[in-house]
Amino acid sequence: MRIGELSKRTGVSPRSLRYYEEQGLLTSSRSDAGQRHYSAAAVQRVSLIRQLFDAGMSSRVVATVLPCVDVPGDLGVAEETFTAMMRERDRIDADIAHLIETRDALDVLIRANSRHRAELSTAPEPVAQSA
Repeated sequence: MRIGELSKRTGVSPRSLRYYEEQGLLTSSRSDAGQRHYSAAAVQRVSLIRQLFDAGMSSRVVATVLPCVDVPGDLGVAEETFTAMMRERDRIDADIAHLIETRDALDVLIRANSRHRAELSTAPEPVAQSA
């Protein structure tokens, strides 16, 4: 199938599909006219790539993980993929911890602001002095 058809089937833009190729995540053959042609298996591959990107992985990490799909029986590839996935999980855990700290700090500011607003709403109005 051509790039437009793959784009339609996966919901991924042709520009992104070309990017996947540039990064070595997806392959195509070329017609004599230079048009890209993808196999039917490319639909599943693009879906997997999207899942990995949606999980927050960079194209570099996705490129490390995909060989496990391509060569499922290779222990070395499986070990390398496992290490990359654990590294990504640790990165995500660190990001979550940072977000929790940030949320907690914001909660402190929200409570302080709420108290301040309550004080302002119960304070008597200043009396205007005549000149």
